[in-house]
Order: sequence, then structure tokens, then C-alpha cells
Amino acid sequence: MKKLINDPARVVDESVEGFGLAHADLVTVHTDPLYVVRAGAPIQGKVGLVSGGGSGHEPLHAGYVGLGMLDAAVPGAMFTSPTPDSITPATLAVDGGRGVLHVVKNYTGDVLNFETAAELADAEGVEVRTVLVNDDVAVEDSLYTAGRRGVAGTVAVEKIAGAAAERGDDLAGVAAVAERVAANVRSMGVALGACTVPHAGTPSFDLTEDEIEIGIGIHGEPGRRRVPMASADEITEQLTTPVMDDLGLGGGEEVLLLVNGMGGTPASELYVVYRRARQLLEARGVTVARSLVGNYVTSLEMQGASVTVLRLDAEMTALWDAPVHTAALRW
Repeated sequence: MKKLINDPARVVDESVEGFGLAHADLVTVHTDPLYVVRAGAPIQGKVGLVSGGGSGHEPLHAGYVGLGMLDAAVPGAMFTSPTPDSITPATLAVDGGRGVLHVVKNYTGDVLNFETAAELADAEGVEVRTVLVNDDVAVEDSLYTAGRRGVAGTVAVEKIAGAAAERGDDLAGVAAVAERVAANVRSMGVALGACTVPHAGTPSFDLTEDEIEIGIGIHGEPGRRRVPMASADEITEQLTTPVMDDLGLGGGEEVLLLVNGMGGTPASELYVVYRRARQLLEARGVTVARSLVGNYVTSLEMQGASVTVLRLDAEMTALWDAPVHTAALRW
């Protein structure tokens, strides 16, 4: 294993420290317990947005802390949920008097720990609402969750809900927008090769040179099936068609198309995937109104990609277009 790390037990702490130094104009890093807050937080009179999860998926979530998106992010150990000891103070730190929304990916550890943190924050007088993201159509159950996993669709939920909070919506309104996005976004991924978690030191799963895993999770969980390597167009069809079918997309609809890299796939290949995914959507009479291509929810250095489609309405499109200024997303 070759990685640019010092001590596997310290890689998250040192990475977050470096992130804070690099983006001191945007965020403040708290080290004990570990969490990242938006510079100037709490923003008085604004609903706070908090998310988090295991590290290794950067830029998720700390990369999305800033104007128009998250107010705090709570990084856990590699592929491991943060604990209420970190989530609770992060929640309290961003309460501007109008409550806090937790955006939680549907993994058992995340769900339980954010639930406990919400109860602890409530005991401190802070109202908390929770929205679960479960956009992965690949499997209904996995080693990590009951039901569908939360993957790259999380970016759309955080961006659009963050814009709703920024414009001054109340907690119920921000939660309703987030829930609408979560209900209309679907994803599916593929792995061409595994990643190596630093403290494990070995690849998280084995694939031969001529195999790929369709429907992989962002922690290396099993997918729908292991199949022979195929062309980019064939692989993209195996990702995009189930997403379109699950959403029930029809002619005349508008969508956001996100092609996300898992960390080890060059941008040139991601655009090859985007090209075919867009062709498939347009063949159904669907208009791709907004696009995003790049590494937004990764799995360390895993080779692979995912396709995410969000059914848009006029309000969601406007909120997607609203200004955002974070380390990883800005316009």
C-alpha cells in the first residue's frame, strides 16, 4: 500500500487540519471533538444545515460547507459514522435561532448517531429535523443499511436545501424541499477496481482484470452483479437505464444529470460516461437541463463512477442555480 499519509490512525485528523488551513476563509475546524463549521456560524435568523459521515468520500461533506450549502460537516473515521459526541456540538454551533436540519445518508450507523444527536440537541432547546437520503437503486439492503443507501444524490439534497435555507425558509420549509429532492433523485455506480482503507492496508474487495462490479456502494459494498469488463457505453447503459426506470421518467421532463467519479477515474472517462447517459435520457424525451461532472462523492481511490439523475421542477432548478461558495462547489 502506497499512500501519502503519516499514521493511519491520524489520517482523518491531519487531512481535516489541512482542509481548514487551506480554506480558512470559508470554514473553521474544531478538533476536540472534530467537526467543521461555516465561517461566521451561527448565521442568526437562518436554518442551519448539518451533514456528515465516514471520511474517505471527500469532498463530501466538509467540501460543501459554506454559503448556500452546509453550515457544518462532521467527519467520522474512514468509512465510519461520526458519533453523537461530535454531531451534537456541531448542531448546537450552527443554530441561528430557527432550528437545524440534519441531512443523513441512509447507513445504519449514521441514522442512529444522528438520531441520538438530534435528541441531545432538542434537550438543549434546539429544534432538529432530519431528512434521509437513499438514492442508490442498486440494492434494497446491504451490509451497512436497511433499505437503499445514500450516495451521490446527497450533493443535490445539500445544495438545494442549502439554497432554501439561505433565502430564509423556515425549518419546515427547508425540510420539505430536502425531502422533495430526496424523493426525486436516483443513483447507481460501478467499480472497475477497489480502494484501500489506510488502517486495513489491503483492497476492500477483489476484482480480476476482466471483471467489474455493477451497483457498487461507496464503501465497497457488493453491487447487483459482477460482470465481464465491457465498453463505456455498455456500462453506462447498465447504470442509467435502472435509474431512469426507477424514477419513471417520461417525455417532456427536465433533469439534473450528475456523473460522479469514485476517486480514481480521470475526467476524460467521466465525460465519456456523461455523453452516453445524456443520449439515453434524450432518447426518452427527457431534457438534461443541468449537469455536473467530476469527483463529488468518492470512495478513496476507487476506480469507477456513478450516474445520478434528479427530476427537476422550477423551484428546484432555481435553488440549484442559486449562489454557492464552498471549497468544492461554487458559482
